[in-house]
Amino acid sequence: MMRDVDFEEYRPVLLGLAYRLLGSMWDAEDVVQEAWLRWEGADRSDVRDPKAFLMTVVSRLALDQLRSARVKREAYTGPWLPEPVATAQAGPLDTAELRDTVSYATLHMMERLSPPERAVFVLREAFELPYDRIAEIVGSSVANARQLHHRASVRMAQGRDRFRPSSEDHARLLLRFMEAAGGGDLAALAELFHEDVVAWNDGGGRVRAALRPILGRRKVVAFISGLLTRYPYGGMRLVEVNGHPAILARIGSADQLITVEVRDGAIGALFGVLNPDKLTRVPAG
Repeated sequence: MMRDVDFEEYRPVLLGLAYRLLGSMWDAEDVVQEAWLRWEGADRSDVRDPKAFLMTVVSRLALDQLRSARVKREAYTGPWLPEPVATAQAGPLDTAELRDTVSYATLHMMERLSPPERAVFVLREAFELPYDRIAEIVGSSVANARQLHHRASVRMAQGRDRFRPSSEDHARLLLRFMEAAGGGDLAALAELFHEDVVAWNDGGGRVRAALRPILGRRKVVAFISGLLTRYPYGGMRLVEVNGHPAILARIGSADQLITVEVRDGAIGALFGVLNPDKLTRVPAG
């Protein structure tokens, strides 16, 4: 006879799974709540592995939601960026794979995958499920699951740095960014950026923000310079989100979270989240 299972025991893992699949903790919580309702109403006499059962339910619910979310995100005002969350809310991060797949840059890159590719990638990379289990969850053959994983891995590898910086190196780069930006030292700022740096800004129509990605070192430096010239600078501080250091900045009357992707030891991408709806789970610093 199966022991009585407390759903709360699995909630952190299930939230971490749904968040990786959806890039939104709001949506992840809805999915996990629906999974709880189904668990409460399920005949558990045939459930031999509660964790596997619940991961299957959450994955399928998230996959359905991801398909409909793509339409909404295409109609979003400006670039849609994932919702950042304090590291403590991101679920277990006790392996390098769990930490990497919840990083902000990785979540952003996963937006380029189809829903089935994303599901297979997360289930294989983060949770190391065997292909037969993954195939059952996404409703495909084992061969197709392998193909989806291969395709997703190739797309995710494009433009990514094989050598990931440590959290300490990441923090040092951000501290240099804060010092240069806060002091208005544009030359020092430019030195931190990769030549092909891209800056993404998500205001969601709630806050003024660039409606298209800003491409190239010169344009990104000019954009930051313009912000600091036009709006009162209220300071920056380091916080930790998605398993890595980030910057919480006050520019004008709005807060924004700035995360970066590091490439070849320089900042290859800047992600600025200004939409206040997406900043509710960011630590206060």
